[in-house]
Amino acid sequence: MKAAYIFRLASRNMWRSRLRSVLTIAGIAVAIISFGLLRTVVDSWYAGAELGASGRLITRNAASLAFPLPLSYGERIRRLQGINAVTWANWFGGIYIDEKHFFPQFAVDPESYFKVYPEYVIDPTELAAFQHDRRGVVVGSKTANKYGWKVGDQVPLRGTIYPGTWSFTIRGIYHGRDDKVDTSQFLMHWAYVNENIKALVPSLADRVGIFVIDSSNPANAAITSASIDSLFRNSLSETRTETQKAFQLGFISMVDTILLAIQTVAYVVVLIIMAVMANTMAMAARERTREYATLKALGFSHAFVYSLIIGESVTMALLGGGLGIALTFPLSKAFFSATRDLFLVFEVMPMTIILQVIASLLIGVMASLAPAINSSRVRIVDGLRAVT
Repeated sequence: MKAAYIFRLASRNMWRSRLRSVLTIAGIAVAIISFGLLRTVVDSWYAGAELGASGRLITRNAASLAFPLPLSYGERIRRLQGINAVTWANWFGGIYIDEKHFFPQFAVDPESYFKVYPEYVIDPTELAAFQHDRRGVVVGSKTANKYGWKVGDQVPLRGTIYPGTWSFTIRGIYHGRDDKVDTSQFLMHWAYVNENIKALVPSLADRVGIFVIDSSNPANAAITSASIDSLFRNSLSETRTETQKAFQLGFISMVDTILLAIQTVAYVVVLIIMAVMANTMAMAARERTREYATLKALGFSHAFVYSLIIGESVTMALLGGGLGIALTFPLSKAFFSATRDLFLVFEVMPMTIILQVIASLLIGVMASLAPAINSSRVRIVDGLRAVT
């Protein structure tokens, strides 16, 4: 009952200076939105790794991903116990129009690649056309929509790793089993690329960047990985095998500093708005010094005055926080639409919402501490004589 009374008084106090309160609430909302979007950016970087199938393993050169592996390794891996299927891929790295028009390009084995990636959904007729045309490619629906491509279109690429000008015919467009599947890839025949490389750069021929392995028992991924790596120990090209998730987290670790900077900025935004809020509450408390002194003279306790200031600050912070949380969802969708090439998914996670609520409460409580303590220390006679 008393809490409800204090809350009602605090709410009325909040609107005594409407413009200042509205601007402060808007500032808190902007800070909470920024905090939520920055947190979601960090979560989205890691989301791609979480989407990888647990039974899929990646084998690469132990020295570096820059060094390829002999194609013959694939057959030896396939003969190991617990292996369902093996396919391979090479990063192609061609340029379409110019460097700004980037999309991932891989030279793959058309017979086995789609068996290992069942989440890539393609029309069987289009897949068969791709498998029978060495110059054919399959394109993800996102990239096809971006450039307005359709089946039968010709796509020229300027080679970087593999020199020369290459021309491919789109034979199929694949879609994702759900919205979280990467549909930006451009997949061509590894054999066609390899055939040309034999003539241009023989040292790069018959080599692949990675082997993608479908193991029968995901729970034994560590044992299977060790078996594969032991197979090629002390060879000229030793291997490193890991789960697809670990492989992708390895890429993410290269930008750890950037992610740390983004997280730091997210918390700094909260600290800045906390300082602004503290200034607002200090001004409000200073203007009401005589009122607080009058309340004390009438017998109200320090705790009551203290509660009024905290209640007003927390109410204002929660209003701003609630507005910020509500706007985070439409703004995150708009952000994702504008940056679809950067993220596979961009979802506001429940933990982000919880942190936004905690940040709002923290802003409200911390911003009220200094003015509340100062108000409680002011003597009644000094408060009544105060000029505001």
